[in-house]
This record gives sequence, structure tokens and C-alpha cells, in this order.
Amino acid sequence: MREGQKRDVARALRRDSTDAERKMWRLLRDRRLDGVEFRRQVPIGPFIADFVSIEHGLVLQLDGGQHAKGA
Repeated sequence: MREGQKRDVARALRRDSTDAERKMWRLLRDRRLDGVEFRRQVPIGPFIADFVSIEHGLVLQLDGGQHAKGA
């Protein structure tokens, strides 16, 4: 997948976030967690991480009901 395609997918994931992702974002946004800056739906290599703190080298990936749809 090209970089431009990954950005488009990341934008769509931000727009169509799961309930769990919306709840987590409310806790992480605006440096609410101990002043740590997080970004959401960040392309990293071939993946798109749910939440990333670049400063701390931390990636948070949430699993949710969307994974059960194919099962």
C-alpha cells in the first residue's frame, strides 16, 4: 500500500472509529494522560496503529468487536 493510500485509510479509521476507540481517545486526547501527547490511527510501516505516543515510543492497539465480524 502506498503512503497516500495509508493516509486515506487512517483518515477513514479516525472517522469511523469503534466505541472502544472513541472512549480511549476521550481519555488520551489533549495530553490528558499525564501530559503525554498521543496521535490516533498513525501509519507505521505496513500497519496503522490505533494510538501512538511518538515521544515515549508507545503504541496502543485496541481489539474490538470489528475483529469478530469475519469469524
